[in-house]
Amino acid sequence: MKTDEQTLVEHLTDLRKVLIRSLIFFIASFALCLFFINRLIPMLANDHELVMLGPLDVIKMYTGIAGSISLGLSLPFISYQVWLFVRPALTEKESKVSLIFFPAILFSFIGGLCFGFFIIFPAIYQFLMLLGESHFAMMITAREYFSFLLMSTIPFGFLFEVPLLLLFLTTIGIVTPVMLSSMRKYAYLIMAVVSALITPPDLFSQILVLVPLIGLYEIGVIMSKLKFKKLKAVQESPSSEI
Repeated sequence: MKTDEQTLVEHLTDLRKVLIRSLIFFIASFALCLFFINRLIPMLANDHELVMLGPLDVIKMYTGIAGSISLGLSLPFISYQVWLFVRPALTEKESKVSLIFFPAILFSFIGGLCFGFFIIFPAIYQFLMLLGESHFAMMITAREYFSFLLMSTIPFGFLFEVPLLLLFLTTIGIVTPVMLSSMRKYAYLIMAVVSALITPPDLFSQILVLVPLIGLYEIGVIMSKLKFKKLKAVQESPSSEI
């Protein structure tokens, strides 16, 4: 009993260290983003004429942008801290495989942000502006502009992690391509719910998120099939190397 209590205390202590380190890194990233916010705003605004309706909007906008960017910057570090915490419970194979995925997590997140920023956001923004200008005089506030920008980019940073997640689960033997294919209709339903939760309550925005999410899931299924074939070939030929 005493040993169990000591083990529980040790786990709680380790978890506390993980939370503190992650929080410190996030705060440092947040402060760094705020320091360079005046350089980031012109880049993100992209010469669009924006207006402010009140002084508090400036604070909300700055903190929202800095918080979103710092969360993305902190993701690899937080993931590594979580890995350190759960590593004792992992097998040697799971530990090595999970560590290899950390660089890919960062690059996938950045790729998702770039996809949203350079492809999704400009196309949708221009379409909505042209649609509105045909009947109204459009005046966009900075808060609305950056809220829409974050909505069009940040989710894709996380959605681009889906193929990696499926590949990782296949590598450590938790899922198989057959399982992923058989669960496709349930996965689509879950993705539809997720897209409804992270977007405004309109069909256009939900489809905008749902279609790429389905595509990413299918990419993950393909990657899972390729990895599963490779693992099966290795099992059938013990002398071969991965």
